[in-house]
Amino acid sequence: MTGARAGLILDRDGVINADTGFVHRIEDCQFVPGIFDLLRAARARNFAIAVATNQSGIGRGYFTEGDFHRLMEEIGHVVAAQAGTVFDAVYFCPDHPTEGVGVYRRESDWRKPQPGMMRQAVDELGLDPSKSWAVGDKMRDLEAAAGAGIAHRVLFDEAATAIRRTGDHWIVPKLIDIVDLLDG
Repeated sequence: MTGARAGLILDRDGVINADTGFVHRIEDCQFVPGIFDLLRAARARNFAIAVATNQSGIGRGYFTEGDFHRLMEEIGHVVAAQAGTVFDAVYFCPDHPTEGVGVYRRESDWRKPQPGMMRQAVDELGLDPSKSWAVGDKMRDLEAAAGAGIAHRVLFDEAATAIRRTGDHWIVPKLIDIVDLLDG
């Protein structure tokens, strides 16, 4: 069931924190410049805010689901202190079809580019996909969002030289650039 609320669904590694490779400890977490401003702006516009992240490091045995939850709790504390808001939901997929170990070696509708996590966010948070936004640093993030019907998709690419619209999505070099897009 979808509702009238707009949502902002963010990938974690590469959008909220720098993607330095299987981040699972707060001391290794480097927040991406502009993330707190983006979160603050989304909340000021009454957006629901969710995280949807592939976490194959769990499936590969590099860290545990408990480690992931502890890190997300610590990230949540920093977000509350720096942006004055919280995540309404966090979705993650620990599975990997070829590199996963044991029960984690499997195909999953939740593993991006599949839309499972995004659909869950839409359903659980009562989002209107036509008013909602997804931000990722890889095309698989945007493919998952498109599969869930999320109308507004943004590729965060620090190598981009300017904000531009291409095909069915935006490309931005800085997260703060997204704030103006939310009002457009």
